[in-house]
Amino acid sequence: MRVARAFAPASIGNVASGFDCLGLAIRPVEGEPWGDVVTVRAEGPPLTVEGPYAHHLPDDPTDNLVLRCAGLYASELAARGHKARPAALTLHKGLPICSGLGSSAASVVAALAALDAWNGGVLADALLRLAGEGEAMVSGAAHLDNVGPSLLGGLQLCTSDGTCRSLPVPEGWRLCVVHPPLRVPTADARAVLPSQVPLDEAIQYWQTLATLVDALHRGESSRAAEAIRDRLIEPARAPLVPGFAEAKAAALDAGAAACSLSGSGPSVFAVCTEPSRAEAVLSALAAPFGPGVRQAVCHVDPHGAVVEEA
Repeated sequence: MRVARAFAPASIGNVASGFDCLGLAIRPVEGEPWGDVVTVRAEGPPLTVEGPYAHHLPDDPTDNLVLRCAGLYASELAARGHKARPAALTLHKGLPICSGLGSSAASVVAALAALDAWNGGVLADALLRLAGEGEAMVSGAAHLDNVGPSLLGGLQLCTSDGTCRSLPVPEGWRLCVVHPPLRVPTADARAVLPSQVPLDEAIQYWQTLATLVDALHRGESSRAAEAIRDRLIEPARAPLVPGFAEAKAAALDAGAAACSLSGSGPSVFAVCTEPSRAEAVLSALAAPFGPGVRQAVCHVDPHGAVVEEA
């Protein structure tokens, strides 16, 4: 093998109803996919960074998440009695950082998937766990709600045993996604969350998540979309994203079935159960943020990380 290359898609964390336990991989219906690519070769610098958002990453390669994940992967290989092949990595950074689109997760997943292909797939059973550990280098905890769907595709429910379970998604759903030219670091978004929650509010949140999971398995599209709401986390984070309240109201007025922050923001997503309304909803969702937004009508990416070998 001369080259191993992995693409990892953008993702929507939380999906409103499932803070830290639901995540959805997305792909624009038209145009180029949103995500990061990591390429591995035998020779070259330890890490080369390119792409539209490369200038936002640390100047020192040793601080880059991709290179840190390479160390994580090599340590796991050594623990199993294997030695990592020499590897020169290139990161094509296609996602903006602090975007709410799973940017760090995409880098982590692309790096680990490419490295595992380069080393013969010997750690395929450990990639989800390693991805969680890689994400923890940024967020401080091994949350799987972005790395899970970025690796596995689809809508993933992250369980208490450290695994993910795929949930069915209605084929007709479209996700209207808007990324305003803002940054919301995960640490800042977590800092505004309440340290305690009234019991009745917690119960309502659990009921909403349970309703969503049940409706999806029953194929009840409208009921599932109605359960994509967040009365617990979203109100605390909304002030971090100027224009969000107006954008949400506009999207719902245009026919969206649900709308919320994507992950910790500033990206915002709206769910359309009728594809014919998606373009109108997207326009309404983007308008309050003014010029410079990145926007797309997306569907669920069923594949997750995609690896090519040559």
